Amino acid sequence: MAYDLEEQEKLDALKDAWNRYGNLVVGVLAIAIIAAAGMQWWNYHQRQKSAEAASLFGTLETAQQANQPKLVKDTAAALIDKYASTVYAARAALISASSNSQAGDFKSAQAQLQWVLDHSDENGLKQLASLRLAALLIDQKNPAAAIKLLDAPHDEAFAGRFADLKGDALMQQNQPAQARASYTIALEKLDAQSPFRKYIEVKLDGLGGETK
Repeated sequence: MAYDLEEQEKLDALKDAWNRYGNLVVGVLAIAIIAAAGMQWWNYHQRQKSAEAASLFGTLETAQQANQPKLVKDTAAALIDKYASTVYAARAALISASSNSQAGDFKSAQAQLQWVLDHSDENGLKQLASLRLAALLIDQKNPAAAIKLLDAPHDEAFAGRFADLKGDALMQQNQPAQARASYTIALEKLDAQSPFRKYIEVKLDGLGGETK
């Protein structure tokens, strides 16, 4: 009998707890289920976006290899517009910038390189974009803007190329002594097997600088 009373008390306590907190428990469970379903949907959506972006990037590479600058430009624009958050967007912008530059569309090339600088999360790609944009600005006789880019912090792996281009920009500003110093730094930073070394050595020879 005592056992039955004890069990009844437990049941009554459970009923009382459910009456007090049942709605809260159901609500928490519902939120957890919705959150899990939402996460699954988001992951699926991201995989779909990545697959679609990869397919479009393949089309872009094919167009580049076939030397079709308009298709490269249009495909890159579509990829950046629809899949800007994917890893393919910045790469597409770099490819399109190169294609546009070769086709003489420097304005579009500059805009695409700037897009990489403004939106990419990959430091290596951003520094590559900085180098290419600086070279483009030097070609357009805008050394001050190029130097501003080249003076920004960058990884040691890129130091030689940054110093080389800065030397070119300084030469445009008629500052041969500073250019010589920058070219010397470039030689010190570049790998011994770098194909850029011979060009820098020629520049230094023209300035009366020593090469190593």
